[in-house]
Amino acid sequence: MVPPGVFDAYGWCASDVLEWRRPDGGDKLQETRAPLDGANPARMVFVLRTPCTFLPMELACLHAFRLGLTDEMALAPYGIDDATDGLFEHRLRPTDAMWLAADNLNALVWGLHDWAHFHNHGPFEQRAWTELQCDGTALAWLRRNRDAVGLDEAELAHVEGELVRLSRGRFEAEALDPAPVAPTLAALGRA
Repeated sequence: MVPPGVFDAYGWCASDVLEWRRPDGGDKLQETRAPLDGANPARMVFVLRTPCTFLPMELACLHAFRLGLTDEMALAPYGIDDATDGLFEHRLRPTDAMWLAADNLNALVWGLHDWAHFHNHGPFEQRAWTELQCDGTALAWLRRNRDAVGLDEAELAHVEGELVRLSRGRFEAEALDPAPVAPTLAALGRA
């Protein structure tokens, strides 16, 4: 739902499986009404199945707690762009490389957003459009899996509203008309 040229390898591999773990196997996510600010979220990390020397790595236990992690390595939180490029370059499916640890809604939303980046390579020259597609993909996944995640309609509406607010800000920062943001997110979120 974004203009041609935003991604040079849109959907280069299927985004069919994401293993997601949260501490203690809890029934509900924490902090489901927190604002989504787009910053690196606390308590979210992609834990590597095996070390990937082409990715920046840190100890997973520094970012994810109460999962029994000890010496497992994770994608360094600042390494999302490196992972998007590296996974594409090595044609390594993200699901074969890592799993997501997140215990709150903000962390899960941004984990899903980043997961979308990993499957859609692009030059990142049209930031507002790139981020809008990834926001919409995260929203669609949450809607499709809301029962398994444990989200109600009000919590999903909160996420959509926060993503619309952030996306409009990105469009305005690039001097783009933000009018397409809400309908595009709504369409992607219900896809």
